[in-house]
Amino acid sequence: MSFSKYFVLDTNIILEDATNLFKLSQNGINLVIIPETVLDEIDSKKSGFDEINFQAREFARILENTTVTSTKTINNHKIISMNIDKTIIDVISKEQYDVKSNNTALNIFNDRKIIELASFSSQHYTKEVEFLSLDIMARIRAISVGLKANSLQGSKEEFDYEFVKNIQINFDDLENLNNQNITNYDTNYKYHNFSYCFNVKNSDQVVLATIEHQKIQILDEVEIRNQIITPLNKEQLFFSNAINEPYFNILVVDAKAGSGKTLLGLSGAIKLVRKKQYQKIIYIRNSIESLDKGEDVGYLPGLEEKFLIYNHPLMDSLNHMVRSEHKKKHANKDKLQYKELDEKEVALRIETMIENYGIETMWVGEMRGRTLSNSFIIIDEAQNMSNKTMQMVMSRIDNSCKVIILGSNKQIDNFYVNKYTNSLTTILKSTKEKSELINIFAIKLKKVLRGPITAWAEDIFTK
Repeated sequence: MSFSKYFVLDTNIILEDATNLFKLSQNGINLVIIPETVLDEIDSKKSGFDEINFQAREFARILENTTVTSTKTINNHKIISMNIDKTIIDVISKEQYDVKSNNTALNIFNDRKIIELASFSSQHYTKEVEFLSLDIMARIRAISVGLKANSLQGSKEEFDYEFVKNIQINFDDLENLNNQNITNYDTNYKYHNFSYCFNVKNSDQVVLATIEHQKIQILDEVEIRNQIITPLNKEQLFFSNAINEPYFNILVVDAKAGSGKTLLGLSGAIKLVRKKQYQKIIYIRNSIESLDKGEDVGYLPGLEEKFLIYNHPLMDSLNHMVRSEHKKKHANKDKLQYKELDEKEVALRIETMIENYGIETMWVGEMRGRTLSNSFIIIDEAQNMSNKTMQMVMSRIDNSCKVIILGSNKQIDNFYVNKYTNSLTTILKSTKEKSELINIFAIKLKKVLRGPITAWAEDIFTK
């Protein structure tokens, strides 16, 4: 049988999403080739509750439904051909490999075994074989032996959507600006222009507004600043306003390290829980630790040790908020009488805050089968989530919730995704078109507020 393309898959291609088999096959147009070492590595991942464990089990379920169509042995290589829903899979094994372990680390040894079978495939099949891996080291090893190698890429379309737009207006426009149709002032308006800075001609005056139903909604900056953490720039004002606006039910934030995204998100969430608009706050964080240790974390309320370790960004934000609220309450007191809170008192106040506002933390692996209701949900580190993981998380959330999705494509730690395939990029790209199901808001926080060291590091290491 002749195929258009021949793909040899590395383990991480399947653990990123088991259904990549079908996507690559394109209904049998292409042949999918799986080395036996990939089967061994996936089999070792079936136990556990993290995303890769789920994908390993999903892959096993796919294999359960395949039909073996042929087996043959060629030059010490055994080829088992399988068929499922028009997808053709060749599993290739070998009794003795040319590569030797020689005290080599297991992952490197396995890579070399996989590439050895990929090299055999390139000689056996009639067309050029392409080795697919998310691991750059594995791809380089493949290229070094003459193979064509590539990553599993999403669309490489570069996007830099103008979430905040600057336009000029006349002074006379100010009186009737609110609730006017944005196209009256900006004929080039696009759906992803969520926020506007209206600069008044011949003046230093700037009016900030968001767009709802294509109508201009001028920000109430006094109300926005009325929270524990005060927004410090226009992007933060737009973000905090969107948190407070019932119109938006999903917010996505692409932000630099130290830009205040988690802090502002939590501050806005607490404000809404105080107003009784939501019953609790759920913090979901996905990062590289959860890929290996997630099953040991689970749901841990309060100040238990693992909760602290796993959720440092959340705990740091709560710590900062407790100290900030204390300073605000004592702002008018004599400096000599003012006392900083000691660590014990801070810990007690954090515990009280967690209890009063129903702050919970969840790990993505324990969300299957659950329904989240009446909650303000903060999903952090979205750049480390696969599309499949984000789909699973979002499908647990009902229409009584509000969701903030936070992340930075400059801080990807998960080797199963890249800047083209992670869920943050997917959601940011979705803002190009209006959805009839949800009202989304997006913003980029570009200004680092943590301090000069963070700003300097962001500058020199991200060029």
